[in-house]
Amino acid sequence: MRVLVKGAGVAGLTAAFELARRGAAVTVADVRHGRGGNASWFAGGMLAPWCERESAEQPVLDLGRGAADWWEAVLPGQVTQAGTLVVAPPRDSGELDRFAGRTSGHRWLDEAEIARLEPDLAGRFRRGLFFPGEAHLDPRRAMAALHDKLVAMGVDISFATDARQLPGFEHEIDCTGMAADDGRLRGVRGEMMILHTPDIALSRPVRLLHPRFPLYTVPRANHRFMIGATMIESDGAGPVTVRSMMELLGTACALHPAFGEAGIVETGVGVRPAFSDNLPRVEARGNTVAINGLYRHGFLLAPAMARQAAELVFADEPMELA
Repeated sequence: MRVLVKGAGVAGLTAAFELARRGAAVTVADVRHGRGGNASWFAGGMLAPWCERESAEQPVLDLGRGAADWWEAVLPGQVTQAGTLVVAPPRDSGELDRFAGRTSGHRWLDEAEIARLEPDLAGRFRRGLFFPGEAHLDPRRAMAALHDKLVAMGVDISFATDARQLPGFEHEIDCTGMAADDGRLRGVRGEMMILHTPDIALSRPVRLLHPRFPLYTVPRANHRFMIGATMIESDGAGPVTVRSMMELLGTACALHPAFGEAGIVETGVGVRPAFSDNLPRVEARGNTVAINGLYRHGFLLAPAMARQAAELVFADEPMELA
């Protein structure tokens, strides 16, 4: 069975893997000239279903529970399973109570426990929440590794390619995100920055709660940190705005003042596709299966969506008689 996957973001590559591991001959086509530039490129890479439940519906938790195990099984060594730490300044400690009330899978930490978990945050926060079952990965490294694994499995991945020029497939998987012909989708703009400072060490994602502008900080290699939080109802992919940059940097300094001396390595914007309920869809239309609406949960939900899509494709195949 020959299957064409349209789109080489996280949804497309995970779908290609689930299809190829079941024996399909898979081709991935993407109009971009390389891996960079799509929403997956600017993702945080947090595999945090319990934390995301604070603002998401129950299906996000249910579908995302197995994401860390999937990524670790497919790409051993890419996942850091160190949990998530959630803190708030003393004046905003009520935000911690609210967060705890909307989530599960956590335990409370006092000031000394926070210091043991993240020594560089010692003395900065009186209490926090720790989600030990959560994990994170570097999206760019993971996408490169998954690309290489797919190629080794015999998957043909073509960039700068219009999928309409590739006929002859029994099935298609549409993972084109905002480029899909689906009027139900809206764009949600997310802005990020990568900072570099040797003066801070963090072992896991840290979320700083704030009633107006919450922030997440995800450690990367070589003393780099990805910071983000913005969710702007817009499909504009222009540069990071001055307002967002000021808010991101100001909140990062509230987490630790040493961020004030950090170098700004990169800024970026990703436009995430979302349906009205912010939940993903896997939908079959004839010989096409569409995966879309992953919103801000791309790396968290893509494995479950990919499995659903592969099951739909193979459900249409007649069983071979012995």
